[in-house]
Amino acid sequence: MPLFKRRSEPDQPAPAQPAPAPVGLPEEVVAQEYQLKLYYAGKSTEGVRLKAGPRALAELPAMLTGLTKSDVEVVDPLELEYAQAVPQIARPSEAMQWLNAHHHLSPITRHALVVLESIDAVDLAFDTFACALLDGEIDTSGYPEYNAIIGGVASHWDEATGDMIVRGVVGWGGRGVRGDTDRIGSRILGGILTNILANQYAMGLTAVDRPVPAAGRGGLVCAHCGFASGHERAFYCPKCGMRLLRG
Repeated sequence: MPLFKRRSEPDQPAPAQPAPAPVGLPEEVVAQEYQLKLYYAGKSTEGVRLKAGPRALAELPAMLTGLTKSDVEVVDPLELEYAQAVPQIARPSEAMQWLNAHHHLSPITRHALVVLESIDAVDLAFDTFACALLDGEIDTSGYPEYNAIIGGVASHWDEATGDMIVRGVVGWGGRGVRGDTDRIGSRILGGILTNILANQYAMGLTAVDRPVPAAGRGGLVCAHCGFASGHERAFYCPKCGMRLLRG
């Protein structure tokens, strides 16, 4: 039986695509805007002079009795190896030093240090800082809300007399601000100052300024506790308060 093969139909030309219409520039560009405002604030009392003694530093947490909503955590001055530590992500090497120095602390204390170090209310080159949550709430990850008040007492050694100088310090901030936070912070700060002055070692208010660490930060190693001071003009160890031995 003969096989019949259907003749293939000729290819049809593809329809021509219409030329794209010219796109005109809009008279006004519509842009999506993004913004993040961080607000940090804090307050500090005058210094209170405390007579130096073997239990002087151990008295710091007790000065927050009746004022805290969390456990009190004591932060010691930074060792010399963390001399450049700052909580600023724009300076990666310094920020990494800061994380290495404070990774073991609670979220409340880390948040407090970010706020108070950013506004220069606390300087761990020489301060010992007893810290807690003083007002407000924490989020699900344990960090204080922006309007929560954190802080406590910061102390350093007066190099002229060897006495300990203690201040009340509070701070708050983050994404936003609430109107009554400043008023609540002032009230809590007054309570902290009252507790400091009620301490058995307190000798009254003082106008002594905080030390200014030297630029070189080439301090001495304390022979008593082994702390490497970052303050080359220091006569007293920032950590234990003992006089530094000079050769």
